[in-house]
Amino acid sequence: MERRFNALVVATAVFAMMFVLARCQQTKPPGTGDSTAGSGEDFGVDDGEGVVVETIDISDMKTIYFDFDRATIRMDQRASLTTDAEIINQRKELGVVTLQGNCDERGSEEYNLALGERRASSVKQYLVDLGVPASRLRTVSFGESKPAVAGHDESAWKWNRRVDFAVNR
Repeated sequence: MERRFNALVVATAVFAMMFVLARCQQTKPPGTGDSTAGSGEDFGVDDGEGVVVETIDISDMKTIYFDFDRATIRMDQRASLTTDAEIINQRKELGVVTLQGNCDERGSEEYNLALGERRASSVKQYLVDLGVPASRLRTVSFGESKPAVAGHDESAWKWNRRVDFAVNR
């Protein structure tokens, strides 16, 4: 009986470790989850209505991060946006680029949706000022609904206050 109990404890511990490791792999490491489709290959994504939308690799574009409760482009993010503008202007096959505004979990759903929209609009205006045609940019806000990193403190929140880039064709 004791031997069966020990085997059950060991099996439970192994399962728990596998679960934790699987969750760790699902967390987007800071600085690496910058854009839609990082594999270098085109692939299809279901848009939620049963329509498969082809996406394009834009992993060379950088996510733009924001300070708490702000939609102003930080000084340390401007070089990344300059590079992003060059990529958009050089790669006409990208078509329309979607700027996805995101927030951390603090604040109401309505407030975070509005803040995410202000962040995406701020990035759009900055890119337009750098010469990207406004017609090639679209904004959307996900508020707090798509965190990049799970957690309930600043170590996670700082990665969730962002604008990501996405392209569908």
